[in-house]
Amino acid sequence: MKVKICGLSKKKEVVFCVNNKTHFCGFILNYPKSHRFVNFNRARELTNIPRKKTKYVGVLVNPSNKELKKFCLLKLDYIQLYGNITLNKIKKIKKFTKKKIIMSLQIKKEKDILRYKLYKKIADIILFDSTGLHKSLEWNYEWIKTVPKNITRMIAGNININKLDKIKKIADIVDVSGAMETNKIKDIQKIKRFLKKIKKINDKN
Repeated sequence: MKVKICGLSKKKEVVFCVNNKTHFCGFILNYPKSHRFVNFNRARELTNIPRKKTKYVGVLVNPSNKELKKFCLLKLDYIQLYGNITLNKIKKIKKFTKKKIIMSLQIKKEKDILRYKLYKKIADIILFDSTGLHKSLEWNYEWIKTVPKNITRMIAGNININKLDKIKKIADIVDVSGAMETNKIKDIQKIKRFLKKIKKINDKN
């Protein structure tokens, strides 16, 4: 099982994650309502940090063409998309940016899971997330058991360290942010404990 730590905003956070073999680091690029938002100059500074084997992910909500053109200048491996984005636009985004795509599906009911079928041919990873952009909400992770294993399944939504043993059986990647914070600031010790637990789980397999 791999892990994505999202909403990183400080150099020390990114350096720590990279040095501790975090698989994905996520940056909130165009959603200033979030306390995790980073402006373009900060994002450029953070994505210029040598990444070793870590992949850098730019998180975008309904991005405009102007935003895409700007964010293409960043050293990103993936673009993670939220919002009502047509398949045609996703294809254009992938072609234009030459980045891999994480398509985010917000899950409220079990039937929402089936939306992965719309994106399975164009997205490299499907993220099954909760419906809360500002606050992470929990949903029934068991629902994604119906998703074929040839789909790379990332899950988010009120995930914490105590749920990992259960989640390992149904997801390829866990995406965490709020659980890694204390008073809305990334807590290095929480990240350290979380990554240690992930390693322990992976070493068993």
